[in-house]
Amino acid sequence: MSVPDPTNPYPLPDYPRYCVFLKPTITSEKIQVGEYTYYDASQDTGSFEVERMLYGFGPERLLIGKFCAIAAGVRFIMAGANHLTSGPSTFPFTIFPGRWQDETRDTFEAHAVSQGDTTVGHDVWFGRDVTVMPGVTIGNGSIIATAAVVTRDVAPYTVVGGNPAQLVKRRYPDAAVELLQQAAWWNWPIEVISAHAATLMAGTPAQIAEIALTVRRSGGTQPCA
Repeated sequence: MSVPDPTNPYPLPDYPRYCVFLKPTITSEKIQVGEYTYYDASQDTGSFEVERMLYGFGPERLLIGKFCAIAAGVRFIMAGANHLTSGPSTFPFTIFPGRWQDETRDTFEAHAVSQGDTTVGHDVWFGRDVTVMPGVTIGNGSIIATAAVVTRDVAPYTVVGGNPAQLVKRRYPDAAVELLQQAAWWNWPIEVISAHAATLMAGTPAQIAEIALTVRRSGGTQPCA
């Protein structure tokens, strides 16, 4: 039996905009996405780059791993949205061409601080209307609850929610998380992933680790986080 083609943006022909594989739609060099990550574009009027990555004016990138699920309304705010807070006024004089820009360019460059790239790991599930602020890192296997505002890093295999997003629970104990991180199932050959999809959905970290060991012994893709 066949598996979804990661180069086809619309793997569900009956519901094409509810499940769009992201990687084949990207044209911007500032966005990198792994295979099989999808998003719900049913409410969008434009592309992911227009609707979901906002204020990407600077050099910062948006990096998203494999097998992520991104619901409708999720937004990634990039560092270009930031205003200087180094003085009394936060008004962005520098964006306006002419005297304001000429008078303030040096000041802006001297005081602007970048939070760096925004990085999303593998197998991350975003609920509806999540907002991700600039420069955060969201770990593998995490779950971001509906309407959460992510202002700081999210540890692997945790559930966060709220504004600002706070820890709701840890999905597994630390030892189990380490097993899953080392197994890195998202890097297995797609044939192996397909054969063990049911275990990935309802198995244990120990079972996933055992499959990863078999993959390594057979010379398959070496797991890496």
